[in-house]
Amino acid sequence: MSNDAAPILLTVTADPRLARLVRMTAANVATLSSMSVDRVEDIRMAAEEAFIYACAVQNGNELSIAFDVDVEHVTMTFSLACDPAGVCPPEGEAAYADLILGAVCDSYEKRADPAALVLTLKADV
Repeated sequence: MSNDAAPILLTVTADPRLARLVRMTAANVATLSSMSVDRVEDIRMAAEEAFIYACAVQNGNELSIAFDVDVEHVTMTFSLACDPAGVCPPEGEAAYADLILGAVCDSYEKRADPAALVLTLKADV
């Protein structure tokens, strides 16, 4: 896959019942990279955790997830309606998401302007 690939954008309602759709989309995008089966599983887990976190922030509103992929990495950007470092999600959910995403992702960032969660996972093969 070349670096000039068309952007991949998924827009869904921030509803935890749609977590499987987000997880499966992330896994399919990961196969465009040179990720191993284990790494694809990591991206599935990261996508689901970030989506559940975003659902707490977005509260049923529209949520966009942009995927940037090449042979070396996948980056997912979850656009949020408020500052992800603020008090929007319940504390327990935010702490759990931080733990999982920090452990699984090569890079995990909460951006304030514009508000977003940005996750990067590098290919391992």
